[in-house]
Amino acid sequence: MVSILCLSGSLRTASTSKAVVETICEKLADEAHFSRFDIGSLPHYNADLDPLPEPVMSLKSAISAADGMIIVTPEYNYSVPGVLKNAIDWASRPGYASVLKGKPVFIASVSGGALGGVRAQAHLKNILGAVLARTFVWQEVVVTHANAKVKDGMLADEATEVFLFEAVRAFFASLARD
Repeated sequence: MVSILCLSGSLRTASTSKAVVETICEKLADEAHFSRFDIGSLPHYNADLDPLPEPVMSLKSAISAADGMIIVTPEYNYSVPGVLKNAIDWASRPGYASVLKGKPVFIASVSGGALGGVRAQAHLKNILGAVLARTFVWQEVVVTHANAKVKDGMLADEATEVFLFEAVRAFFASLARD
């Protein structure tokens, strides 16, 4: 069974990104071993911090231990949230030899409207490419009108779940081939 680290790009308690992560973890629990990491526990990136803060070491350890990662993010101002970029900045050190190098990553995004999320995915793919992670190539998974599709902290839209789970299962299959 593959081991997957899940990151939500939002810190909000009731975030739709977290709801999508929780839905994946709960409904596909018999297909993978899931862990989560709270990126809000990380300090702002500062290369002068030595030794590395404990939350940074924990993030790097969690990434290293996982066969792959799932990142679900909202789009803030046409890009990724700063807190998600901060986590990637910490994990990407040392440059070109970090725990992200070669790490398979599945990306999904959430949007309160019909179009948001695609730009965040494009930026996230560019950022992950710069740190030599391997983003999973598939149709972009954007949960549009996410606020209306989440109930009690879980995704509650059958058509969206079918599309999302097809993509996540294809990601799992790609990990099994590696």
